[in-house]
Amino acid sequence: MEPADNCRRAAFEAVADVEPARLHDLVEAILDGASMVPGALTVESTARAGTDVSTSLEEPTTDTDPVLTQAAGVQLIYEGLRLTRTIAHDEPWTDPDSAVDGDLEILAADILVARGFYLLARTDAAGKAVQTVRTFGRDQTRRDDLEGIDPTTIDANLERDVLELAVRTGAASAGEPPSSRLLAFADDLADDVAPSFPPASECLSELDPRRSELEESTTDRATSATDP
Repeated sequence: MEPADNCRRAAFEAVADVEPARLHDLVEAILDGASMVPGALTVESTARAGTDVSTSLEEPTTDTDPVLTQAAGVQLIYEGLRLTRTIAHDEPWTDPDSAVDGDLEILAADILVARGFYLLARTDAAGKAVQTVRTFGRDQTRRDDLEGIDPTTIDANLERDVLELAVRTGAASAGEPPSSRLLAFADDLADDVAPSFPPASECLSELDPRRSELEESTTDRATSATDP
């Protein structure tokens, strides 16, 4: 199964106990239609010394795979913040017919972020997850007050921070900090796709010419770990 499909399945499992049914259905609908770029990039960034990344992505994984669990955490945090951003820009409460749906969406966003934090809480990426949420809140608070700055540039900070969170989470799952090359890789990708993500299959297809760069970053890290 492809990394994006594995990540989506892990995300579904993380919210399987959400109640009531209407709220659960909304959360699942959000994940069902989501691009899995953050989660899939987390998996790609799990750099194991001596492992060919392009090959490891094709290997089957189990439901309890910690890498997938952490990838789901990154994905859930992003989906919750993305939904919050959408609601903040187009408040549903101005229309009485949409008010109830708006309340459910706010609850869904809170649940997604909270579950994402839970999955990353005991990892070395937890600090970056907290920073991502704090930066998002600050950006959205000041978004309309910054003169001469395109608001979409502010919005794009979320995707940039989430991609950094993805590579830091993936590297941390292997017990190593991300290399500067891997961080630059995420930053370049953010330039290409923010402030939204295309379907994971499309985005990952576009990554193929850069895959050697990603593999080089894992080799760099493996080499540095064995240097005296």
